[in-house]
Amino acid sequence: MDILAAALGMDPAELRRKNFIQPDQFPYATQMGAVYDSGDYEKALDLGLKNAGWDEMKQQRDAARAEGRLVGMGLAMYVEVCGLGPSSSLPTGGWEHSQVTIERDGRISATTGASPHGQGNETTFAQMLADQFGVPLEHVTIHHGDTGVVKQGIGTFGSRSQAVAGTALHLAGGKVKEKMAKFAAALIEAHEDDLEFENGRISVKGVPDSGKTFAEVAGYAYVPVPLPEGLTPGLSEEAFFEPANNTYPFGCHISLVEVDRETGELTLLRLVAVDDAGNLINPLIVEGQIHGGLAQGIGQAMIEEVRYSEDGQPLTASFMDYAIPRAADFPRFELDHTVTPTPVNPLGAKGVGEAGTLGSTPCIVSAAVDALSEFGVKHIDMMLRPEKLWQIIHGGQS
Repeated sequence: MDILAAALGMDPAELRRKNFIQPDQFPYATQMGAVYDSGDYEKALDLGLKNAGWDEMKQQRDAARAEGRLVGMGLAMYVEVCGLGPSSSLPTGGWEHSQVTIERDGRISATTGASPHGQGNETTFAQMLADQFGVPLEHVTIHHGDTGVVKQGIGTFGSRSQAVAGTALHLAGGKVKEKMAKFAAALIEAHEDDLEFENGRISVKGVPDSGKTFAEVAGYAYVPVPLPEGLTPGLSEEAFFEPANNTYPFGCHISLVEVDRETGELTLLRLVAVDDAGNLINPLIVEGQIHGGLAQGIGQAMIEEVRYSEDGQPLTASFMDYAIPRAADFPRFELDHTVTPTPVNPLGAKGVGEAGTLGSTPCIVSAAVDALSEFGVKHIDMMLRPEKLWQIIHGGQS
């Protein structure tokens, strides 16, 4: 896109804008067979340009170049497949499973087959159930990773935990809530449609003193005397969820870099990211996911590389000789987001696990190409190691 923009004498952002799929064209079937679920790419681009100060950034770049400095700016728009779910595309099956139980003491326990490994699902899943039932967060326990407790599951991959497993949890919770309302209605002698769940109590709307605690309703559900008609004892339900399609989050990343003319060292001056992962359950956790993704993407663009000797011996076999970025290698990330819900699941959530890796890498390479444009550079293969950039500056090699 940047090469074409240069050939046409167009702003790279405006060329992308001309080629966007429009919001009213979704769901959009691509030439490769994927069907994009939803998107508003122009909104993400506009917010990215605004947050970066795109025109001011150009002026800053040009002023630096007038001083002889090698400064460049890069832009990347991405669309990613996430929320992997349709079994037709996964040999393991694409569904996910959850079981939600109101224990006898009124607390909630739930299982998920998408076992978290650092992305914070225990928190987001507990938040979902706490909101769904109107109970304190500390009254919810999420079980995972133990085959002695978790009956079914596929796993965590492809940014599917929230979109697929979270939906299974939501559906199972809805089943339990519906059954619990029937028990509460019988206990309170009210109609279930007139009840509300709030602050760990179930009461008639507008009459909070009429209510019963979760523990009282759960106690009745497990010892139902007499048993309300049409119900079975207990408060535990499970649900499977298999989406009809994957989800397709998107975003806009913008960077400003400088290459040292004498050493070839590249410095990342700014990184602005606008990502759209649909509805966000926990924005702080999403931000953390993007921070980690940006660190990985920046490392890939600038320094990380597996090297081999001529006879095939790995030269980067440990972290003693494999370069990874450190905190000092990063500027303060400037993050923002738009929200375009997906119709694929009732949560409207798309997935965000890899988002930071996708836009950061190409926008940094694009900025490096822009910084070295005076040398006739139109493309540079990663990694952007100092010796490679030094050779371009001093030897005309790419």
